[in-house]
Amino acid sequence: MTVREWDAGVRLDIDERGVATVTIDRPDVRNAVDQRTHDALNEVWALMESSPDVRVVVVTGAGDRAFCAGADMSASAVGKTGLEYWAGLDPNGFGGLSLRRTLLVPVIARVNGYAVGGGMEIALGADIIVAAEHAKFGLTEPRVGRLALDGGIHQLVRKVPHQLAMGMLLTGRMVPAQEAYRMGLANEVVAMEDLDAAVERWVADLLASSPSSIRAMKQMVAETGNLTAQEARAMRLPALIAALDSDDAREGVEAFQQKRTPKWTGR
Repeated sequence: MTVREWDAGVRLDIDERGVATVTIDRPDVRNAVDQRTHDALNEVWALMESSPDVRVVVVTGAGDRAFCAGADMSASAVGKTGLEYWAGLDPNGFGGLSLRRTLLVPVIARVNGYAVGGGMEIALGADIIVAAEHAKFGLTEPRVGRLALDGGIHQLVRKVPHQLAMGMLLTGRMVPAQEAYRMGLANEVVAMEDLDAAVERWVADLLASSPSSIRAMKQMVAETGNLTAQEARAMRLPALIAALDSDDAREGVEAFQQKRTPKWTGR
């Protein structure tokens, strides 16, 4: 097990399987993110991008009250308005994840409580959302005169039906986890005591899949979302080319023919 902590309230644990857990560890402010925390998270995601042995990332918040309450409203950055605020937006989105296109490792959001504002944007930046039944989701920016510009608006209208997205965006209302599941926003909702087991099931399924294939699919989704199927298939994306000519591709076929479990190398 590898453990690294940032004094900005971020912890990274990587187990022997290559499963990394990123924890926003600021429970006293419901895991809200200030500039230092945001910078530490950006550093974590860059580290994940450069760590070939990491197979899956789980992002969560400390405790059982909040996944992330969004921007730390006590921080000086929230006082910025207009073009100053606009100019300060991170191209990677809130927490360095919500709009990030270069992270090809699958990300599971373990939503253990409130995921509001930027916290919901972080969850939207994940590939899979597993939520505790007491969790709530919301882009509450309109309630404080702000906008969900760090991925919230862009992502939500692409992931759930239009009226449901607009109902959340325009009112800032929070929806409970079961409603989020019915909307298609969450993959699974379970009791808090079953949350870790549910996340582990998703982790096991991801570990059973070829890392090369997963990287290629994530890159294709990120780079071809606005293209036709024919245009997307014609793109020569690096991860796609690597996956098609990988040891994993050959191993998968051989394992199937030999009726055994594949031994993935990610190469």
